[in-house]
Amino acid sequence: MAAHCQVTGAEPGFGHSISHSHRRNKRRFDPNIQKKRYWVPSLRRNVTLQLSAKGIKTIDVRGIDVVVADILARGVKL
Repeated sequence: MAAHCQVTGAEPGFGHSISHSHRRNKRRFDPNIQKKRYWVPSLRRNVTLQLSAKGIKTIDVRGIDVVVADILARGVKL
């Protein structure tokens, strides 16, 4: 599963982990991706989305119908 949010577009960030002696090693900062299933009344079916924690909060505020319409407008298949 790719670490990519379908709502916010959050992707992994890259940087360094720094030890106590300040030696740097490359590392990857993954977003908190969750697989979540929603009932979408406009489509009359369940939709499974890969969401970050912020994406879940976005759906709570805006509503699933509005968010799914935005995703479909971008041309992403659900």
